[in-house]
Amino acid sequence: MSELPLEEAPDVAAAAHDASRGHVVYLTEHGERLAVIVPAELGPQLERLSPEELAELLEDFADAAAAREARASIEAGEPLIPWEQVKADAGL
Repeated sequence: MSELPLEEAPDVAAAAHDASRGHVVYLTEHGERLAVIVPAELGPQLERLSPEELAELLEDFADAAAAREARASIEAGEPLIPWEQVKADAGL
């Protein structure tokens, strides 16, 4: 099944409306995420991706999140690792 009319799943209607407003809604079972409802504009773009492209996109998202966290740490005043320490830790 690739579509589920809201009339057939009234409990999902509120989640679908949240997604239509730009929210990401996870569907869970026993606390485990099984699926996600995203804004409809994302659907056609995601469907065009091959499994390899989707994996690359997810990796890009993870990299971007790590970069944002690192930037936030710097902006919060956390000390940077000196270049000499980085080289020494890498055995250079």
